Parts: sequence; C-alpha cells; structure tokens
Amino acid sequence: MTEKILLFIFFIPLLGVLVWSFFDPRESLLWGKRWMFKEEPEPSEGAIRYIKVASAISIVLLLILFIVSLSR
Repeated sequence: MTEKILLFIFFIPLLGVLVWSFFDPRESLLWGKRWMFKEEPEPSEGAIRYIKVASAISIVLLLILFIVSLSR
C-alpha cells in the first residue's frame, strides 16, 4: 500500500508538468533558460511540434505505467 501512495506522489507532479508542456510548449521550452537571452526568443515550429509530440507520448506511457503499477 505504501508503494502505491509513493507512486501516486511521484507520478502526479510529473504528469502535471507533461500536460503543461503539451498545452503551452513555448513556455515549457524556455522554462529555466529565459535568463540566457537578452530578448524574448521565438522557438521554431519544429521544436514546438517536437515538444507536443514528446509530451503526448510521455503522458500515454506514464498513464499506462501508472495503471499497470496500481493493478498489481
């Protein structure tokens, strides 16, 4: 039971970051790196598409892993 609670505690914030990254890829791409630029950088459409696809795939895999782990 304890490992399921810890699993929930670790998976929910990770899932939240992935959902945020899917819905706001421009902000998530610059998260923690904005200080390096004098002006506001504009990420390319390819980079934005990559972040959205990677986030969607990660969300699906994380949910599958979470469900399988809870079912044991």
